[in-house]
Amino acid sequence: MKLKRELCVRMLSKMYEIRIFEETVDDLFARGLVHGTMHLSIGQEASAVGSVFALRDEDYILSTHRGHGHCIAKGADINLMMAEFLGKETGYCRGRGGSMHIADIEGRNLGANGVVGGGIPLAVGVGLSLKMRQTDEIVMGFFGDGAANQGAFHEALNMAAIWTLPVVYVCENNQYGMSMSTNRAFKIERIAQRADGYGMVGVTVDGNDVLEVYEAAAKAVDRARSGGGPTLLECVTYRWKGHSKSDQERYRTKDEIEAWKRRDPIKLFRERLLTEGVITDQEAAGFEEQASRTIAEAVEFAKSSAEPDPDTILEGVYA
Repeated sequence: MKLKRELCVRMLSKMYEIRIFEETVDDLFARGLVHGTMHLSIGQEASAVGSVFALRDEDYILSTHRGHGHCIAKGADINLMMAEFLGKETGYCRGRGGSMHIADIEGRNLGANGVVGGGIPLAVGVGLSLKMRQTDEIVMGFFGDGAANQGAFHEALNMAAIWTLPVVYVCENNQYGMSMSTNRAFKIERIAQRADGYGMVGVTVDGNDVLEVYEAAAKAVDRARSGGGPTLLECVTYRWKGHSKSDQERYRTKDEIEAWKRRDPIKLFRERLLTEGVITDQEAAGFEEQASRTIAEAVEFAKSSAEPDPDTILEGVYA
């Protein structure tokens, strides 16, 4: 595709924000400032940015337990995200959601989900609502390869297809559902082949190539918006870190991890932009430095924010 400078600059800058945000919260967790657990998507930045950038501001997303990148790509306020991670009252969910349940309703991010595959059927409900209200908005639902073997995956995709709903399903295939390799969990070569069984379009792309992801996502978004129904988009990528903070990573080798790190999506994109003269070395360094400043300011904002008042602990809790 012809490289558009403005789009490419925004993409690279956002990928740096995601990477540095996650490296920072990883460090904060190690220092005991972030509680609970955390699922990092370092190495998957191209998948999040490429797909979300194909959306309009008014479109919706449904995220996953590994959803920091989706949230940032959708335009979230980094200060409010960081405050949420540190359990502060100024956070998106007033410090009650944390890493796995962060949401930005105003930004049309309907939230992450701690249940594997939990957002897949929710996307059917959102899509049905959009269709019944006859808007031209769409919803993009994310999930991992492990979720593709949940029963809800099959039921939801079938319903989305037969009702021709404006949904784009993005499967971020990072090779492992917890410790289970996709080579052992699937008989088929590509998860996108599952789309054939429901009469919808299935596409597999290099999830470490942000422009390839963007092109495929843009076609899927246009299809959904024009009444052509849902798409299953599989982004083949890799997570550099463990499944969660308790993962001892005995199921994969250091050589495998290093091989994927050599295909760092940020480095690949940066090098392409430099080679094709879209940006200069100085500009690229500036984008990374700006992202670092943004994240550092967010940490200071979060640390200086008020702790939640225990008297309000039941506010927003329903049963």
